[in-house]
Amino acid sequence: MTKNNFSKILPHVVALLLFIVISFAYFTAIIEGKQMVGHDTQSWRCMANETITYNESHDSPTLWTDAMFGGMPNYQISMTQPNNWIQYVEKVISVFPNTIDKVMLYLICFYILLLAFGVNPWMAMVGSVAFTFASYNFIIIAAGHNSKAITIAYMAPLIGSVFLAFRNKKILGAILTALFLSLAIRANHVQILYYTLIILGVLGIVELIYSIKDKTLASYLKSIGWLAAAALIAVGMNATTLLTTYEYSQYTMRGKSNGLTSDTQNSQHGLNPDYITQWSYGVGETMTLLIPDFYGGASAGNLSADSETGKKIATFNVPSVDDVMKQMKLPLYWGDQPGTSGPVYLGAVVLLLFVLGLFIVDKKIKWWLVPVIILTIMLSWGKNFMGLTNFFIEYMPMYNKFRTVSMTLVAAGFGITLIALLALKKILDPSTDKKLLLKPLFISAGIVGGIALIFALIPSLAGSFTSSTDAQQFKGDYSFLLETVPLDRKALLRADAWRSVAFVLLSAGVVWLYIKNYLKANLVIAAFGVLFLADLVPVCKRYLNNDNFQEAQVINNSITPSKADNYILQDKSDYRVLDATTDMFNDATPSYFHKNVGGYHAAKLRRYQELINMQIMPELQQLFAAFGHTKTMDQLNPTLDSLGVLNMLNMKYIIYNKETAPITNPYTNGTCWLVKNIRVAADANEEMKLTGEINTKTDVVVDKSLAGELPAKLTPDTSARISLTTYEPNRLLYKYSSKSEQVAVFSEIFYDKGWVAVANGKELPIVRVNYLLRALKLEPGQYDIEFRFDPKSYSIGNTLSLISSVILVLAVLGYIVFLFIKRRDEFDK
Repeated sequence: MTKNNFSKILPHVVALLLFIVISFAYFTAIIEGKQMVGHDTQSWRCMANETITYNESHDSPTLWTDAMFGGMPNYQISMTQPNNWIQYVEKVISVFPNTIDKVMLYLICFYILLLAFGVNPWMAMVGSVAFTFASYNFIIIAAGHNSKAITIAYMAPLIGSVFLAFRNKKILGAILTALFLSLAIRANHVQILYYTLIILGVLGIVELIYSIKDKTLASYLKSIGWLAAAALIAVGMNATTLLTTYEYSQYTMRGKSNGLTSDTQNSQHGLNPDYITQWSYGVGETMTLLIPDFYGGASAGNLSADSETGKKIATFNVPSVDDVMKQMKLPLYWGDQPGTSGPVYLGAVVLLLFVLGLFIVDKKIKWWLVPVIILTIMLSWGKNFMGLTNFFIEYMPMYNKFRTVSMTLVAAGFGITLIALLALKKILDPSTDKKLLLKPLFISAGIVGGIALIFALIPSLAGSFTSSTDAQQFKGDYSFLLETVPLDRKALLRADAWRSVAFVLLSAGVVWLYIKNYLKANLVIAAFGVLFLADLVPVCKRYLNNDNFQEAQVINNSITPSKADNYILQDKSDYRVLDATTDMFNDATPSYFHKNVGGYHAAKLRRYQELINMQIMPELQQLFAAFGHTKTMDQLNPTLDSLGVLNMLNMKYIIYNKETAPITNPYTNGTCWLVKNIRVAADANEEMKLTGEINTKTDVVVDKSLAGELPAKLTPDTSARISLTTYEPNRLLYKYSSKSEQVAVFSEIFYDKGWVAVANGKELPIVRVNYLLRALKLEPGQYDIEFRFDPKSYSIGNTLSLISSVILVLAVLGYIVFLFIKRRDEFDK
């Protein structure tokens, strides 16, 4: 290796080593052998357990799970993509321990982005720290939002790659776009990817306008062509996921209406606007970008013994005020959101450089990023800015599929941080006239520091520091908190405002010293590295620190069967469980052990959600009411017998106390049964209504559009039998015998994009009955019936994925050969 080549590689090696040191230094608990499992990670493990267990012992993976909501595809839970070769790139970063791998990914990916924008490697190292340690990036790691964190990381090099393609590096930009877009899609957080595409869309529009202005439209169109090819390759590599997910999404809560107008909660196309905007950032709450505890921080936080609350508790003569305050989680957040794990804080240092960048960064960059920043901040306000929000819900494709609109601040934060780092690049550019920087610096420091100073001096401008839920939470012996907590919230805002003032002054001071030639460029870079860490890391530590980690043994034992679970697990037959000790339709924990009537998933089938709203919840209210006035099973039995919908879902066990045996429901319909009467419904509303009224053991409801698939009349046969003989998530085998034509109903969810039924070598049409169950018309005879889940979208996706993977590998190899030949020719000359 020549000296010149070594000097080019050295900064990248240093960057990697620095990133490793920073990541491990932050997570010292990992060095001690501890682990962190966020809530969502643990929830995922519960919902995926049946799939994981099955796949470990079978060569062919299952694409269906019966562990939640009576059954659903596992495309968004734990699906293998055998032909997507990009998975081998992922394995490189996975050599780092869990949690550290996310931070490393943030650092490396933003580093690549800055290199694409011409930032020198040493400054890019510092810049990657500024992006990585924004508070939201660590809050989502603490929550276990792994796919979100990974997609946020990949958004940076993806945008950098597209930028390269517009900067006379078309082929390299296209190849990198294919690579990073494939990784971003595979990370499987569509909402973050959607916001990334908004950023790229605005970039494309700005580039088009400038290409027309500069008469370089031909070059622009070539870039678009290369990028289109790259996008096709990336989409093709992820075709397995994209095809199955798109197909499934049409049947979920995010898909089209089933025509059920009687369910006002779930009758529209896409998600309900109230659901979409439930987590909306307040307009004033946007100040957290500069002052982290502007709205108190997290919903559950700690105060010190020196706080007003601590001083009040000290008057109660407790043994240790410090210990009490450490254990006492208080609702410090007082904003409009239902709750929050912490604020979106970008950093006072970053905000100063951003505002300075508005004066000195290239106009073309500003025309791209500033509109993105303004738009996504306004979109984050959601219900607090419904004019814009409603426009996007109604007219922007797919926008009505996403909830938690405050997440758009990810895009705003990206744009703000990138402008900030490009401002630092411009400041340190030798060609920049330093004298021209003084006025913008003073104005920027005055704006950013002045805003922070105003709230430091007059924090009451932020509001009352009270929450609408305070009176409900602070009652009885805790009523004193009504007085002390607002004072503490006010103190938190003031302290963080002064903190931001200090960092603005320090940052401005560093730039001023450089302008006055008291500091060299390399010292300025080092100084900002220290300032970024000093500003951002302590705020991140408020929400993700060593307290989030536990010994591995403790985590491994965190999901253990209760006495009720162990009792049920002795039953080797097929059944479902209702765990009434949990939030039944927002908790996946029971799914770790059992086939669950409830569960948790953001994309459950729309028909199941409608059944929950219209039938299951009323039956549960009836059941819980019976618990209050019955003392024996004999008294409870009539209620259990009346639960037609829960019984058709094969609810055999009800857990009402985890430390005692569950209630065994003797009236469950079982896995399958033969009916006597067929009721035809005129539309979805009548089908739902009749499903709740009929005796589901003897009658069945079918929509009139499907009635032709079933017999007009049934002939009774008292000797007719049907039973489940083999259960696998993706394969069910039944034994059947009858002397006359019958209709069998199965306690399995209807999904016609993959499930097929076969008997005597002949495929049987599966009919949707009782709003969401499967039924078959069965001819007389004695034979086996097999259900198997084999979606064509999966096999087609695998084929496209393999083809696209091969194309990308050939493209990379071809580009390497091209560079080799080019350099050899240059050397020969």
